[in-house]
Amino acid sequence: MRRGCIAIGKVECNGCHRPFKYGERYLVTDGEGEEKQRFCTDCCLSRGYITHRTQKGRQIDTFLCEE
Repeated sequence: MRRGCIAIGKVECNGCHRPFKYGERYLVTDGEGEEKQRFCTDCCLSRGYITHRTQKGRQIDTFLCEE
């Protein structure tokens, strides 16, 4: 399951291991078992987790998958 989150504490990316800034968007995915992976927007772009969508005439980036 994917969840888009906003950093409000000390959290770091599992892909590039850099800490998130306060208010930065990131993605949490539930792996096998209870393992959670956190990815910054740059790592999400490289892994294909971000989709581009046009809404109300504007292009937006979203973590939500189209199912």
